[in-house]
Parts: sequence; C-alpha cells; structure tokens
Amino acid sequence: MRDNWSRTAVVILCWNGRKFLEEFIPSLLQFQSADSDIVVADNASTDDSVSFLLKNYPSVKIIRLEKNYGFAEGYNQAIRKIDSEFIVMVNQDVAVTENWLPPLISIMDSDHHIGAVHPRIHARLQPEHFEYAGAAGGWIDKYGYTFCRGRVFDATEKDHNQYAHTAEVFWASGACMLVRKKVFEQLNGLDGDFFAHMEEIDFCWRLKNAGYKIMYCPDSVIYHLGGGSLPHGNPFKTYLNFRNNLVMIAKNLPEKRKRILLARILMDQLAAIRFLLSFHFSDFLAVQKAHLYFITHLQQIKKKSTASILQFSKMKGVYNGSIVWDYFVRRKKLFSEIVLETNAE
Repeated sequence: MRDNWSRTAVVILCWNGRKFLEEFIPSLLQFQSADSDIVVADNASTDDSVSFLLKNYPSVKIIRLEKNYGFAEGYNQAIRKIDSEFIVMVNQDVAVTENWLPPLISIMDSDHHIGAVHPRIHARLQPEHFEYAGAAGGWIDKYGYTFCRGRVFDATEKDHNQYAHTAEVFWASGACMLVRKKVFEQLNGLDGDFFAHMEEIDFCWRLKNAGYKIMYCPDSVIYHLGGGSLPHGNPFKTYLNFRNNLVMIAKNLPEKRKRILLARILMDQLAAIRFLLSFHFSDFLAVQKAHLYFITHLQQIKKKSTASILQFSKMKGVYNGSIVWDYFVRRKKLFSEIVLETNAE
C-alpha cells in the first residue's frame, strides 16, 4: 500500500455541494478514525466547493474529476485513484457519529466472504426514525421491488432497537457503504450507465451472484438528509428509478426467471396510471421514457448479465412475495408484518 494512503478511505462524492460540505464535513473530521483518510471527489462542481475545502479543511484529500460523471461513474473514477484496502462511499448529505467506522471495519475483518456492510441509518430531519435509503438493511421481493428493514415504500419506522443485531441483508445503502477495493474492482465497480439511483443495489446483487455476503451493522449510526442531489418528486429521479430497476433485474436474474420482467413492466404501468390519475403528468411520462429506454437497449443490457447459478429465491434478503400486494392491498406497512423476524435476522 502506498505510504500516502491509509487502510480506509472515506470518500464523499461532491457535485455543487458547498452547503452540504459546510454542514456535514465537520462530523466526519470530528469522528475520524485512526488509519483512515477523508477524501472528497469533486464531480466538476461549478460552485466554490473545492476552494471552500482548500481554505477551511486542508487535511481533507481532494480528487478533482474533469467532468460530472454522475454518482455511479464518479465513484468509479475516484476510487481508481485511491490505494486503500477499504473504501467507504458516503453521500455528501450524511452526518456520522462517534465510533461509527470501527464496527464496520470489524465486521469486514471477521469474514472475507463479506463484500459490503452498511450502518444503521437514521433520518437527519427525524432523528428517531430510520431513513428511507437503507434504514436497517436492504431487502428485495420476487418482482425486484426494493424495501428495507425499517422502511417499506414511504413508511419509515421509529427505531425502537427492533433491528439491534448484526444481520445479513440483500443490499447495502449507497448513502454509506463500506466495500473492499479489490472486490469492487474485480466486479468492475458501479454500473456507470445507471448514472444515479439503484447503482448500489445492482452492485450488491452482483456481489451476491459472486458468492459474497452483504451485512448490516447496528453498532454504527449515521444520519442521512436525503435528496441532496435529486429531491423527491423530481421526474428525472422517477425516470432513473424505473429505468434502473428494470435494467438491474435484466442483468442479474437467471434467464429462466426473466418472465418476471413482463410482470414488472405491467406493474410499472399500473404505477404510471396512478401517477396520471393523481395529475402527476411528468412522472407518468418518466415511466414511459424509462420503458422505452429499456426496450431499445435490451440487447446491450443482456451483454452485462451476471446471473448466478445460486438460486435467487434462496439468497438472504429475498422476500418471495410481493410487497406491492402486501402494502397496497393487505395494508401491511411494517417490515415485521411482511417478513417473519426469524427470517429477517
């Protein structure tokens, strides 16, 4: 390992994020662990993010990217320039707490078959509640809909320590995810074509297909603001979520289960009709645009297939039911109402 890099690099990808750096960098520096670096990878910001860091936080390492690569490829470009054993990808709108990093490292050191781990994620604006993007560990249902221990669709749970044990999950949140750099590179990192949204779930699915485990660590706590780059309700965010979810399914499911794609497309169109009836015309059009992209790029997507001989339905963190049915028809809002706790730990 090069002398100028510590064992762990905590990497914040920034794009026009001066206000977030001003608010959130102090906690990262305050609770910086020994043998770790704080790194800001700047995605060609047009504000004064870089000059602000140079003036106020000279200990922070800066990687300047020549253009805005988006979230996924921006991290790929930055991580190539880092020579650390562990990489922690942290959103620019995340505040960490005392001793947040050592428990994550400890879990990774305990088992070399662990490919990624993420902390307990609380909402910055509702500190007693889990946060949408990851909560207490990500799950996925048989149709490719993602949800979390502590969050189903928009229903987030208050943290009563109901997820206080380390657990294997299906995906770790891109808001804060620790990975081994060697494994990250072996799997070609995040899929740059995703640009943003669900790229970390696709990456974790590929980890699963390669035989690695994804873990949730309750002893590490962070607070995530959310919507730092694209706010909730943005049509482009709707487009990315619908498009990338279909691409992720097509890439990672075994061929014999690809019929699920047809069911998923039909369910997406039901969601689109719901947007239309709610007068969210931009979101309705975003779904159509996402499906058009998927259909016209299907052959290229198939070339990226990473499907495993491992049975998807047997993987930890897979719910072999429909959370759409459970949530909207059966009115079950809590993770514990949908997934038996004995299967969740």
